[in-house]
Amino acid sequence: MITADGVTVRLGGRVLLDDVSITAPTGAVTGIVGPNGSGKTTLLRALVRAVPLAAGRVSVDGHDIRARSRRWIARRVAEVGQRAEPDPALRVVDEVALGGLAEHGPLRAGGAGQDDRVAGAIDAVGLTHRALDRLATLSGGELQRVALARAIAQNASHVLLDEPTNHLDIRHRLEIVALLGRIAPTVVVVLHDLELAAQVCDHVIVLHGGRVAGAGAQCDLLRPELLDPVYDVVTRRLVDGAGRSRFDFALPGPASVARTPSIRTPQTITQENP
Repeated sequence: MITADGVTVRLGGRVLLDDVSITAPTGAVTGIVGPNGSGKTTLLRALVRAVPLAAGRVSVDGHDIRARSRRWIARRVAEVGQRAEPDPALRVVDEVALGGLAEHGPLRAGGAGQDDRVAGAIDAVGLTHRALDRLATLSGGELQRVALARAIAQNASHVLLDEPTNHLDIRHRLEIVALLGRIAPTVVVVLHDLELAAQVCDHVIVLHGGRVAGAGAQCDLLRPELLDPVYDVVTRRLVDGAGRSRFDFALPGPASVARTPSIRTPQTITQENP
């Protein structure tokens, strides 16, 4: 379990997070959603002590991370950022194997067990056929999957993901989505796609202006009464025959009043799950 209590982050006179308290329980996928600039990535980085806190505390399984070493944190929490910038000269297998350093250290090889874990992580993200290729030859989507494989190989009990489906095509997006709940006992993921959040998250934290606008079960949170003021839109949530949520968004104003599900005006944006 990861908790943040009264976390405040300031940078250059700006308040990026303001008295944020959240809980990401073990055995669940917790999603962090909100408009651009609401503090999602900053909160994710605060959970691994990657940004200084002006106030508050972050705990991993009850341990205040301020009193723990970087290696202690890395052995328990793996992080995958939006932009993967590994050494392009490395092979895929070498980059993924770096995930084991947190557990084994740089001077002790992981042995056959680590080799199996690396191979399994590469297979889980669908890159076995490229395991011996240089990272310089990979596409942006493939690099994203390598970063996810490295986090899996890290074997941490908590994984933090910032937009893990960025740059992925439809098939690989679906494969990663299916994998999210099995990466680690505790998963925290930043998402822009609300339908994806409704599909994969057990709990959702909605940020707005650096503050928590709501937190709880996704079926209770992702509703027009909360989303409309946060995103400044008019939201219609629909549930299809398979129980999947679909959201219809429009800008507020006269054009959205007469809107029906079968009509799309130039002001309307619709997100649909593949």
